Amino acid sequence: MIRFDVFPIWVAFVATFVIVILAVEAGYRVGHHSHRRSEDEKESPVSAIAGAILGLAAFMLAFTFGIVADRHADRRALVRDEAVALRTAWQRSDFLPETDRGEAAALLRTYVDKRVEFAQAGKLDSERVRSGLVDAQRIQNRLWDMAVANARKDMNSDVAALYIDSLNQVNALHAMRVAIAVQTRVPPEIWLVLYCITILGMLSVGYQTGIAGSKRSAAWPLLAVAFALVFALIGGLDRPDSGILKVTQQPLIDLRDAMTPAATNREVAPR
Repeated sequence: MIRFDVFPIWVAFVATFVIVILAVEAGYRVGHHSHRRSEDEKESPVSAIAGAILGLAAFMLAFTFGIVADRHADRRALVRDEAVALRTAWQRSDFLPETDRGEAAALLRTYVDKRVEFAQAGKLDSERVRSGLVDAQRIQNRLWDMAVANARKDMNSDVAALYIDSLNQVNALHAMRVAIAVQTRVPPEIWLVLYCITILGMLSVGYQTGIAGSKRSAAWPLLAVAFALVFALIGGLDRPDSGILKVTQQPLIDLRDAMTPAATNREVAPR
């Protein structure tokens, strides 16, 4: 099944607008033809059916919007949590021996730089995502190897345990951010159901207008714009790189600014 997030948001907006207009027009033509052929079909039963379908469409839109809104809130919370975890790991890197202290601080600073750069990069293609994940994994592995090597020198060290715990927290939050921001999307099946119900609802609206003997309404484009805006908003919130309500990286930016001068002073001279 085709994934919705392969299309730009503006394409989704235009496509939804066109689909709604065509569905209403198709329903109107069928209803108008039925009205001319027979006077038996009444408007009231059709109005009830149209209201029921539109109500179901509203429920599905609200349900889907709730999913993406909660995920957007989760992404904001994870940025704050990751900034706190990285600051803790950076401060606890002072516990390391002098030979590793400077390298660990520099690696953490580079990690924060890459996180901010990745989040602010705009459209994320598969190559950029892969490269970002590889860089993050490389730095995590090096930090972990250094921590384990120093912990093995003193297996009962509470100080080493604190530093390792902070690295575990950084790694766990990284995995959660990747899962929520990169890998998790509204399933294509939900998008399919949304569009199907919307089409049925618009068909019923057009059909109701046709059997009532009314002319085409000038408000139909407004209806199409309203649905297109909601679909575009849901699609934008579903994709962190869409630019719609972009998650601020300010906690990480503040951390990067705090780390830069201090980390430079903490680095040891090349041996």
